[in-house]
Amino acid sequence: MYSWVNLISAWAIPVIIVFIPLYAAYRKIPVYESFVDGAKEGFDTAIRIIPHLVGMMVAISVFRASGAMELMIGWIRPFCAMLGIPSEILPLAILRPITGAGSLAFTTDLLQQFGPDSMVGRIASTIQGSTDTTLYVITVYFGAIGIRKASYALKVGLISDAVGFVASILICYLVFA
Repeated sequence: MYSWVNLISAWAIPVIIVFIPLYAAYRKIPVYESFVDGAKEGFDTAIRIIPHLVGMMVAISVFRASGAMELMIGWIRPFCAMLGIPSEILPLAILRPITGAGSLAFTTDLLQQFGPDSMVGRIASTIQGSTDTTLYVITVYFGAIGIRKASYALKVGLISDAVGFVASILICYLVFA
């Protein structure tokens, strides 16, 4: 069973990359022209996203530099200590819904400081894979296509991030403790 999974894992992406253009050519779809048209649309989308991206990066920088993140963590830390949640991962819980690059950098720091096989490293890695950059997605992508009423998406995204955070901790303690 294990060898089949490895074989499928090794060949899945190359097979897909070869299959899609061959199937398109079989269906008489102009593969290269379709690719170029898609790249043009992607470039236009990137241009529309840049102002939203810059605004989000400025907001993140202000949030961190103002001390608001540390203040927030200070309020949460005693409650988490009672529950046995490592306080070192709290900034990750706050950063992850806001920024992917910032949360990845923080996770990297945690892995270097505590090691990948530590409970903090395992929880941080699981959080990184179990949650999303909700505020980033809403700000950049919804803003780029003109969606202004994103309150339901925001609520669902943040609830999903909270569930992913809690589930990451519980699963890591169940599996690795």
